[in-house]
Amino acid sequence: MIKLTKINKIFADKHQSFHCLKDIDLSIGQGEFTVIAGPSGSGKSTLLNIMGMLDKPTSGNYLFDEKDVAQFSSNKLADIRRDKIGFVFQAYNLMPVLTALENTEMIMEFSGVSKKERKQRAIETLEAVGLGEFKNRFPAQLSGGQQQRVAVARAIAAQPLLVIADEPTANLDSQSTESLLDLMVSLNEKLGITFIFSSHDPRVIERAHRVIHLQDGKVIRDEQLADMSAGHPQAAMSS
Repeated sequence: MIKLTKINKIFADKHQSFHCLKDIDLSIGQGEFTVIAGPSGSGKSTLLNIMGMLDKPTSGNYLFDEKDVAQFSSNKLADIRRDKIGFVFQAYNLMPVLTALENTEMIMEFSGVSKKERKQRAIETLEAVGLGEFKNRFPAQLSGGQQQRVAVARAIAAQPLLVIADEPTANLDSQSTESLLDLMVSLNEKLGITFIFSSHDPRVIERAHRVIHLQDGKVIRDEQLADMSAGHPQAAMSS
């Protein structure tokens, strides 16, 4: 699904530059449940942004479904992000004027899912993350942990092929974390959805099939914790 070769990312202005990612070589297969781990400032979020096509590398090559991402138009990138990737951001990025239910439905509406189906799927997903009774509340009426769960529901309700989550359990208590991880593991096993997290939460790491350790912008260790040779029943991505 994803192949990164010699990926570098340098943030620079006229006064200074910062080499955030350094010669990253990674391949992520369909159906993986992978954690990008590392201390603050190691480059985890930047790497996720590049994988999710929200940012571009300074140099290197990114193949998505064996196609060169650098050759995609802005419209093509937007289509892939809408139809094939679910995002969970640290800042939640919920629409303040929409209810929890409407936020969860939003991506499916853009993707052309019928009103009846998207409402049903959104309600089921909110119930799965423990927010069924809060579906008509606006983000300002929810706690930080509840907003995080709405963000997760929005990312997974459309059942994308890939979910990219930046510290998805950062604001959740132990019970909410376990419920959320149970749901994600189930979606991974039943639907073959690929999950890529950034996290230093041991509760997330212990569920992972694979843990990629970053330090100072480099991959220092790549641990395979589960046998993925059997794979998952998932159709290949199409352009």
